[in-house]
Amino acid sequence: MCSFNQSAIKHKTGLLNLAAELGNISKACKLMGYSRDTFYRYQKAVAEGGVEALMDASRRKPNLKNRVDEATENAVTAFAIEFPAYGQVRVSNELRKKGIFVSPSGVRSIWLRHGLESMKLRLAALEKKSAEDGLALTEAQVQALEKKKLDDEASGEIETAHPGYLGSQDTFYVGTIKGVGRVMPPRQSRGLEL
Repeated sequence: MCSFNQSAIKHKTGLLNLAAELGNISKACKLMGYSRDTFYRYQKAVAEGGVEALMDASRRKPNLKNRVDEATENAVTAFAIEFPAYGQVRVSNELRKKGIFVSPSGVRSIWLRHGLESMKLRLAALEKKSAEDGLALTEAQVQALEKKKLDDEASGEIETAHPGYLGSQDTFYVGTIKGVGRVMPPRQSRGLEL
């Protein structure tokens, strides 16, 4: 980023130097591809703040008006870890019952800022927090963790001590095609330890 700013300053000071050398602002602007209005803005910036004033200031400023207060943000993140299986609409409704008003999209924004946007990430945060703090898991949390484990196994993720030992494939004989030979399409793979 620093080198980008330095190269941008070189072009801007180059325009100012070329105009001084030629003694003609219009000709310098045409050669460099800048407008005269831009030249005068650069000249004014250098006169007011020196060459450092030519550095590109970030135009994006955070809009803090749209952020929720810290207490609400903490409540949403704590609720996400306490009930990781709840979606953003349910979290919004449950927090509303407790007197904390935040929209479902607000819940989603908070989850994105804290890396809790998916159930998988919320469950990982729950496991991390319970390991660090030694928390006893509630029945709902245990059910959510078990459901995640079953979903992982159903999608092909199997936990094993030796990852290279997994994998087998069943095949069955369908028939013979003239010119091709035996046809044996594979059946669904199973994760069995060998």
